[in-house]
Amino acid sequence: MAELKRSDIDYTILFYNPNIHPVKEYEIRKDENKRFADKLGVEFVDLDYNKDAWFHKVEGYEMEPERGYRCTLCFDMRFERSALYAAENGFKVFSSTLGTSRWKNLEQINGCGERAAERYDGITYWTFNWRKKGGANRMVEISKDEKFYQQEYCGCAYSLRDTNQSRVERGMEPIKLGVKFYGDDGASS
Repeated sequence: MAELKRSDIDYTILFYNPNIHPVKEYEIRKDENKRFADKLGVEFVDLDYNKDAWFHKVEGYEMEPERGYRCTLCFDMRFERSALYAAENGFKVFSSTLGTSRWKNLEQINGCGERAAERYDGITYWTFNWRKKGGANRMVEISKDEKFYQQEYCGCAYSLRDTNQSRVERGMEPIKLGVKFYGDDGASS
């Protein structure tokens, strides 16, 4: 968001994440995005939290690993809705911050975005690599400066399940929603 603003690119933040579970986590993540958008003076659009449609979309793929086909289905759903919003509202280009995370497969994300854009005339998915030139590190710096909520799992119910299982197997406590913030405890990842 900050880099786009600094580049004088006029943009809107579209928040469409029916995958985030539970609703408490969804609200925290949405509020953090809205807070930063407001700080930068960027329009923020919140679309429907249609978790039932998301669960239906990924039905049968509950045991897929992170970065597996379930994630492709999830990205497809979210990018298809983003591309539709772009087409309906006169945007020619859309992109995503998903690829900033080193935990995500950039080719998988870009493929989903490009497929969604192809469905609408005149719409392009911008495949900019935000990781280059320290982009992922910059994201952490901004997160610390802003004391953003620190997301400890992808967001979906299955990622939460798998992350908690892994943590317990390693002798760690399960994730506690809404308690970990960048900069409060020296967290850096």
